[in-house]
Amino acid sequence: MTLQFAQQTTDALPLHVVGADDLDSFIETLTPAHAAWVRASVFSGAIGQSLVLPGADGAPAGALVGYGTSANRARGRFALAAAVPALPPLTFALAGGIPAEMLEQETLGWLLTGYRFDRYKSQASLGAQLVAPEGVDAARVEVLANAEALTRTLINTPAADMGPAQLENAARELADAHGASIDVTLGEALLEQNFPMIHAVGRAAEQEPRLIDMRWGDSGPTLTLVGKGVCFDTGGLNLKPGSSMGLMKKDMGGSATVLGLAQIIMASGWQVRLRVLIPAVENNVSGNSFRPGDILTARNGMTVEINNTDAEGRLVLADALAYGAEETPDLMLTMATLTGAARVAVGPDIAPFYTDDAALAQALMAAGPKMADPVWQMPFHEPYEPMIEPGIADLDNAPSGGFAGSITAALFLRRFAGAGRYAHFDIYGWNPTPQPARPKGGVQQGARALFMALHKVLDL
Repeated sequence: MTLQFAQQTTDALPLHVVGADDLDSFIETLTPAHAAWVRASVFSGAIGQSLVLPGADGAPAGALVGYGTSANRARGRFALAAAVPALPPLTFALAGGIPAEMLEQETLGWLLTGYRFDRYKSQASLGAQLVAPEGVDAARVEVLANAEALTRTLINTPAADMGPAQLENAARELADAHGASIDVTLGEALLEQNFPMIHAVGRAAEQEPRLIDMRWGDSGPTLTLVGKGVCFDTGGLNLKPGSSMGLMKKDMGGSATVLGLAQIIMASGWQVRLRVLIPAVENNVSGNSFRPGDILTARNGMTVEINNTDAEGRLVLADALAYGAEETPDLMLTMATLTGAARVAVGPDIAPFYTDDAALAQALMAAGPKMADPVWQMPFHEPYEPMIEPGIADLDNAPSGGFAGSITAALFLRRFAGAGRYAHFDIYGWNPTPQPARPKGGVQQGARALFMALHKVLDL
């Protein structure tokens, strides 16, 4: 699926975006016939409303969509996109009503309404098309939209069709499309090449665990993205209940997000040396599953006591982080659907992040609203370090007590990230209720904010 603007055409119908407070003054600009039509309708300018204007021959001559009030718009994102599903499948050109500083965000929302996860459906529906407005960088908006489409599709695909092998194939397709190189360490080779925790978590599954290593670019600062690729998480021997297992196809949402971010970076032609590391596993149950009470030794030599096999994401990320840190990149990031504690703290809509880098944190907090990609900084609270230090190993993968679960997970990962600049995102990767431009299902979080922030902090 490719999300793109319609070609410029003289047949495009004018689309008037009308705020609730501006409806009366807008009606005065219309022809008497159209003014009477609007007054006779129930159109009030509310977000999500649309009204087709008839021409003299009865065919559509244009349309209105509601933009609500500023207070309404502050309570959500992509106000323009809310009305797109109600428009007829025609081509439109904006005829005003959206502030210049919101054009890119709103037109991105329009493109995202065109996303369909239709792999398992026999028919695909077509929606209204939009000509790129003047002043919008159409290529940039299309890059952002299609990167999100990639992330959504990877997350939405059931684990039967998106195991470690299929995730590897997706990474290879992305690498091929942009001239990147890729190397994969598979199965028993993980032990031979010192990735013991990736192997331990994934060894019980039918598909072999693997570490995917993609590289692109030969100049500029070094940027390493590490994404959690747990393609399905049963919980291991600490088996999840059925109610908690239903969404576990999304437990590779971190890897899907870093692949989406990598697509944005490569398609934008950044002068950067990009590396993407994805430990791809299934946390399954078999006779050789790793067990509660086991002590694993990570790539960097630290030992980890396993107090819950359902806290496996931090284990596979630890080996990948330690590997990435060996090259001391200018910046390293982790993306992971890591903890339920993060959802309790900020809900499903906000991506919390951790970093000690003040410049990066400031850039991310500024970028979130501009890119319609809400993020929020959480603390690496060092007084909680003892919580991840058990009595018989260096680290505990699942501290008891239940407090500060997202923070302790972030502190755990930081132990493997080396001394360089580092940030960690604890994302949800799923939209639980339909919203404008965001259907229920897999969703990209943090990537657009990072795209804007990284451009600044890496001085690109």
